[in-house]
Amino acid sequence: MPQNLKPRSSVITDGPDRAPTRAMLKAIGFTDQDLSRALVGVANTWIEIGPCNFHLRRLAAKVKEGIRAAGGTPMEFNTVSISDGISMGAEGMKCSLVSREVIADSIELVARGNHFDALVCISGCDKTNPGVVMALARLDIPGLALYGGSIAPGRLEGRDLTIQDVFEAVGAYGRGKISGAELKAIEDTACPGAGACGGQFTANTMSTVLEFLGISPLGSNGIPAMVDEKDEAAFNAGKLVMELLRRDLRPAQILTRKSLENAIAAVAATGGSTNAVLHLLAIAREAGVELSIDDFDRISSRTPIIADLKPGGRFVANDLYKAGGIQLVARRLLEAGLVHADSLTVTGKTIGEEARKAAETSGQEVVRPLSSPLKPTGGLVILKGNLAPEGCVVKVAGHERMTHRGPARVFDREEDAFQAVQRGEIKAGDVVVIRYEGPKGGPGMREMLAVTAALVGAGLGDSVALLTDGRFSGATHGLMAGHVAPEATDGGPIAALRNGDTIIFDVAKRRLDVEMSEQELRSRLSQWKAPPPRYATGVLAKYAKLVSSASEGAITR
Repeated sequence: MPQNLKPRSSVITDGPDRAPTRAMLKAIGFTDQDLSRALVGVANTWIEIGPCNFHLRRLAAKVKEGIRAAGGTPMEFNTVSISDGISMGAEGMKCSLVSREVIADSIELVARGNHFDALVCISGCDKTNPGVVMALARLDIPGLALYGGSIAPGRLEGRDLTIQDVFEAVGAYGRGKISGAELKAIEDTACPGAGACGGQFTANTMSTVLEFLGISPLGSNGIPAMVDEKDEAAFNAGKLVMELLRRDLRPAQILTRKSLENAIAAVAATGGSTNAVLHLLAIAREAGVELSIDDFDRISSRTPIIADLKPGGRFVANDLYKAGGIQLVARRLLEAGLVHADSLTVTGKTIGEEARKAAETSGQEVVRPLSSPLKPTGGLVILKGNLAPEGCVVKVAGHERMTHRGPARVFDREEDAFQAVQRGEIKAGDVVVIRYEGPKGGPGMREMLAVTAALVGAGLGDSVALLTDGRFSGATHGLMAGHVAPEATDGGPIAALRNGDTIIFDVAKRRLDVEMSEQELRSRLSQWKAPPPRYATGVLAKYAKLVSSASEGAITR
């Protein structure tokens, strides 16, 4: 085992010439003894805006206690977070995916600038989860990630509520299906405290991913936000990072092709969010591992859906925790031979060793036996065709239709599509097309939960399809194709669509097509002109110039 626990930080703390550094650190309370120990960064994504990250100060304090108990000196710092649930449906939602890059960049900068010996990252809302792992992959110093945990479900008239129910209630209210008082009751009840969205939406999907990647200890992330066990998990994370430092166990040994395939299988088996495609492609790129959008379809097609979780299923994240947690899902997939059992995790043990420890609660109904899965194949499919030459992503976690043929209703902004739904202008059989919302065109590739939930709330969820070069929330369900690539701003075929064009979804054949000759499609695109950028200056303009296609993870170059 390496004996030097200050392989990086000694550069700024040791020797007479570093007296100015020590003087500045002593000004805020660090002692000579503190500075003689390993310096461990604690990257916190706390914000006072929204429940997902609101409680992370508490967890950071526990992580720091664990680091000190194990002989290290913690140094906490903060980065940004954008609450998807708050910004959804507004211009501010363009900032969400951009924040993933800013989170990774800022953690990298602080860790490199201060020569940390190791790093613990605490995440909550959607983009903080992949953002912290991207930073760990870039830095490749001993480190791990800890997810803040799920919110408790709201409770109204005998049923559990999540933020998904609020969005769908907006659609129901807009069509006169519920009263203003009923909408207010759902609004007031759905989110009872701190923690991230309660279904297998993007935050909990990525929490699952972090455990299956092995960058979070299996069983730690699924502990709900406000239970006592979460504090214990945070303390143990602090102790564990010091063990990683002693063993010099780094992310490059954990974030491998095998662990990425394990993570894809976990998303498929739990009916997870389509955003996992973007984020895993981005993580793979940072880790230097080859991964393509087609790998998701290949792995999903052999992986059954075994977790009965919202938005397609019945249960919330806290129910999964009580049933046996993500480690129970891992054990099921291990028994089916659907994960690489020898993938290393931050505990020093393999995921197979950790999964075998899973305890199943007697009588639980959340995680199905392998003999009776919810569906024989997983929740993610990749469609291609003349509308999506580079591919698009569809989630089929529930009982969605596998085919649809209908006329296009074309919108160049999410807000216009939402208003059309609220005005009752979208009819059964239509295909809603929302374009110029891609990574570059948005910019920032907004999620479309406001629109998709409004369609469900309006009673059109089973009769309308939707396609977009933007993204979907993990709470979206129905026949919805996102990440259509190339995007409209890059002259992708979606830019050529007009109202009334016939769109064909064929999930079984993995096709998304417009019923049009190749000659006509080429003719329309030859006459197309790119719209001017929506932002001329600032971070969004910079992002639009640097970002890649969604088929590559919307990474910045």
